Amino acid sequence: MSIASGLHGRHLARRLVQLYVGLTLYGVSSALLVRSGLGLEPWGVLHQGLAEKTGLTIGVVSIVVGAAVLLLWIPIRQRPGLGTVSNVFVIGLAMDGTLALVPDVHGPAWRITLLVAGIVLNGVATGLYIAARFGPGPRDGLMTGLHRLTGRSIRLVRTAIEVAVVATGFLLGGSVGVGTVLYALAIGPLAQFFLRLFAVAQPDSGSTEVARSTPEGAILRR
Repeated sequence: MSIASGLHGRHLARRLVQLYVGLTLYGVSSALLVRSGLGLEPWGVLHQGLAEKTGLTIGVVSIVVGAAVLLLWIPIRQRPGLGTVSNVFVIGLAMDGTLALVPDVHGPAWRITLLVAGIVLNGVATGLYIAARFGPGPRDGLMTGLHRLTGRSIRLVRTAIEVAVVATGFLLGGSVGVGTVLYALAIGPLAQFFLRLFAVAQPDSGSTEVARSTPEGAILRR
């Protein structure tokens, strides 16, 4: 095996590990927000509302919604990657697994602790899986696809989708609270910081620039 092929192999291995660690931590962070009881991230509100109405676990609902959103990529001609498909399944499974292990908490101190931990961990997870460069998640890809299709700004498209998602989830019984607001304010700066921290160097150039095709703007420009 040549030195070059060995470097490429290690580079790919690191990206794969980073992808799946990031997606797993994303599911864990979403579960911590659920347990805090102080409000969920926008899509989490929808998932929880649907879970309340269907009797399914919130993780299974996340998988079903992710798959449904992925189908919407077809008319807007988005191409999924390994990270896209993995996102659908890994986050939901990690979320249900964490909820099975972490009990309900009582008292403001514990609830605030879980809320802050969930938001920060979500930023870490976002930076990890996006910087791995295996394609956007279904929801992020929908936003960037609509941005490309309509010519509207990423900020406007993201805001419109998330307002609709939160409103629908709230009407279905999803949890909206101070955590939802704090998440919206904090996730952009957190994700941007961790995206740069976990950027994977290109094996040929040594550059740590995140590929232009990643949906950085969909997540970071708020």
